[in-house]
Amino acid sequence: MLILELAFSATPERLAARPAHRDVLARLHAEGKLLAAGPWADDSGALLVFTADRAALDRVMDDDPYYRTPGVEVLGVREWTPVVGTGF
Repeated sequence: MLILELAFSATPERLAARPAHRDVLARLHAEGKLLAAGPWADDSGALLVFTADRAALDRVMDDDPYYRTPGVEVLGVREWTPVVGTGF
C-alpha cells in the first residue's frame, strides 16, 4: 500500500478543482485502487491510502490535474505495511 500526503493552501483554483478530483477518487475506490482518502479536520491537507503500486499511483497523479493545481502540494508518497486492521 502507498500513502499519499497532501498539503493545501486556500486558493480558489483548489476549491474549484475539488469536485472533479473527488469524482476521480470515487472511481478509484470503486475500482479497488484506493482504500481511503480525506482531508485533515483543519483542511490543511489530506491523506490518501492507495492499494495500487507506485507505477499505478504515478499514472493516477499524472491523469488527475488536481495534483498540479495551485494550492495543492504533494508532501510525499510512502510505502505502508499495515499490521492491524481489516479490509487490507
